[in-house]
Amino acid sequence: MKRISHRSMDKKYEVHTLTPDSIKAFQILIHDYYSMHSRSFPWRETTDPYHILVSEFMLQQTQTQRVTAKYNQFIRAFPDFRALNEVPFKDVLAVWQGLGYNRRALNLRKTAEIVVTRFQGELPSDTAILETFPGIGKATAGAIAAFAFSKPVIFIETNIRAVFIHVFFHDQENIRDTEILPLVKETLDFENPREWYYALMDYGSMLKKAEKNPGRRSARHHAQSPFEGSDRQIRGKILRILLEAPQPTGVLIRECGSFQRVTRIIDQLEKEGFLREVDSVCSLI
Repeated sequence: MKRISHRSMDKKYEVHTLTPDSIKAFQILIHDYYSMHSRSFPWRETTDPYHILVSEFMLQQTQTQRVTAKYNQFIRAFPDFRALNEVPFKDVLAVWQGLGYNRRALNLRKTAEIVVTRFQGELPSDTAILETFPGIGKATAGAIAAFAFSKPVIFIETNIRAVFIHVFFHDQENIRDTEILPLVKETLDFENPREWYYALMDYGSMLKKAEKNPGRRSARHHAQSPFEGSDRQIRGKILRILLEAPQPTGVLIRECGSFQRVTRIIDQLEKEGFLREVDSVCSLI
């Protein structure tokens, strides 16, 4: 079959004309690109479910280049579920520093506890079970099932979404995932879902760099709010201070912001399980 570029795909395929031939051509396009331009990451060199799980938590809302070095450091420090479960959360957070979105570290630590105590240290491959774990939604559960267990599951993440919008939804806006999911299912390479999804992600990454991000036409797209001055910035600063030593609330307020705002954020962090406050002294759990 003739090999075609992603530019010619723009003109050839619409959702209502999806046929066995167009599916095959689409698969050839994606596989050909991957064979020539596949990206290399340490989590792609393993099928260890724990390693895959760690990488997927880290890749939530964080670019791959930032994850790579931290992933290696984290795996060295906590090589398996039992090792992660046995250490205080403060130790986990110390290694996590630099990735941001610290709630992911807390959820990862909680997930390790569940896997050890309820599943004898073996991560389930069933996406329905994975979705019950803290911080694991449909996309993360699907990625874990595909990459750790090579299961032909159906899921969407940001790069995959960009590919299908670019190829199949020309000049359309506000495209819902419910419109994309049937196409993901119809075009899935059931023989090698692990490589197929990696290939889709790499093709989507290329598209987002080569031109205006097709994902902007998704109904899910929204501009990220500024980090500077945000609650997220203050949360991170409080946790960094507490990694050094327990601090009175007054010290945190002087360094992080107004009394009302810092007190509210400390209360949130306590409810989420990050820290405890006793007699105006905060410490990490």
